Amino acid sequence: MAAGLGGALLLGACGGGSGDEAAPTAPASSPAPTASASPAPTGSPSGAAPGELEGSWLATSGGQAVALVITGDEAGLFASRGTVCGGRVGESAGQRTVRLSCGGADRSRGTGTVDSVTSTTLRVTWAGSAGTETYTRAEGGKLPSGLPTADAS
Repeated sequence: MAAGLGGALLLGACGGGSGDEAAPTAPASSPAPTASASPAPTGSPSGAAPGELEGSWLATSGGQAVALVITGDEAGLFASRGTVCGGRVGESAGQRTVRLSCGGADRSRGTGTVDSVTSTTLRVTWAGSAGTETYTRAEGGKLPSGLPTADAS
């Protein structure tokens, strides 16, 4: 329960207060079609189905846990040392991109290009110091507990 509530609070903190806290749980039932036997795209993310990016993605980078949550065209990124980012997923020059605005002085993940996406992994190359990160889809679409939240005040 704490993980689901944490995920809803985290996405709500970056989503501008739209009141749509239930959105993070919706992708949990939608990835089933991507688990087919078809080969995974590797380097042509623009050919990926729109829903393939949706979900909760986890990585370990620089000794910290990083969660990237994508719902529709909205994205949120949360790292265990307190980084909280919000932004959008789009397309630029035929490539899928993730554009984030992070709190504080963190500029390591402002703009990322989706290199590849499969039913289980997402590879993003960030223009900032984070470089290339490979994320794993969170089981059941749920985030782990203990991720940072933005101060709502």
